[in-house]
Amino acid sequence: MKKTVTTLADGRELIYYDSADDTVREAVDPRPLDAVSTSSEIRRDPLLGDSVAIASHRQGRTYHPPADECPLCPSGDGRHSEIPDTDYDVVVFENRFPSLAGDSGRCEVVCFTSDHDTSFAGLTEAQAALVLEAWTDRTADLAELPQVTQVFCFENRGAEIGVTLGHPHGQIYGYPFVTPRTGQMLRSMESHRSETGRNLFDDVLARELADGDRVVLETEHWVAFVPYAAHWPYEVHLYPRRRVPDLRELDAAARTEFPQIYLELLRRFDRIFGPGEPPTPYISAWHQAPFRVPGREEFGLHLELFTIRRTTGKLKFLAGSESGMSVFINDVPPEAAAQRLREVASE
Repeated sequence: MKKTVTTLADGRELIYYDSADDTVREAVDPRPLDAVSTSSEIRRDPLLGDSVAIASHRQGRTYHPPADECPLCPSGDGRHSEIPDTDYDVVVFENRFPSLAGDSGRCEVVCFTSDHDTSFAGLTEAQAALVLEAWTDRTADLAELPQVTQVFCFENRGAEIGVTLGHPHGQIYGYPFVTPRTGQMLRSMESHRSETGRNLFDDVLARELADGDRVVLETEHWVAFVPYAAHWPYEVHLYPRRRVPDLRELDAAARTEFPQIYLELLRRFDRIFGPGEPPTPYISAWHQAPFRVPGREEFGLHLELFTIRRTTGKLKFLAGSESGMSVFINDVPPEAAAQRLREVASE
């Protein structure tokens, strides 16, 4: 992998990740852009104890542009995008409309491929491996920023999720605090250690392997399963067999095997609802240990993949119980979801 760091016309950082070590990136962003002006502010809710990012400048962000005006495609034919060069493998750049900025953290966009008309599931294993390298490198770099406490790499896929740019891409958030979901995991982890003397993430994986009913895929270094108490209609958690706190500590064998199992999972997701159905909308989320917190080595890196579609033509809405009380009601038994995902193996 070759990494090339440059800047866009408004001073935002842009990074090329190339498979070929001899790739040269010298294109300059010629756009007459004003410096990015953000109004991101973190406010703490005194009742729940969580934090909310107030970011009014995001109201003006790019919204469903036509394909020939996509800001994530390479530049060319007289049209200048967020990527100055005429092609790329993987690109990461600072978001022009960040939810978090400055002392409040950092937001980045990850373009998985220059091909506007594909998806992550359409990548080759080599391309997916390069994305993993980019995620890992960004985690390492953001860990060095004093304002970043936790790094979250994720992909929103599909208009139903709220995606406003159709190009295959994801995002990376560098939060200035431990997120509520991760904080709950840390508390559960500590409680489990206190009660049993064992690691919670190890025991979760061991339970799923012992039960077997919810396991979707197994390889030498990874296990994919529908969790016992799945919140979403179709939800899969992907764990490395060797527990590590974040992407930086995955070994070479796990890195090599990751594209195989992850691409298979994504392709099965697109088969859940049968032939002729539109691509399955999903959120794919890496859960990594926060930095500089006690017991972070006990945390278990894992990826959570889920869809809000519960059946053909119907979405799972977070209505009264979920949105009002944070109590999920799942219409699809986890064992049935796992069985369906085993049935739709990609050809």
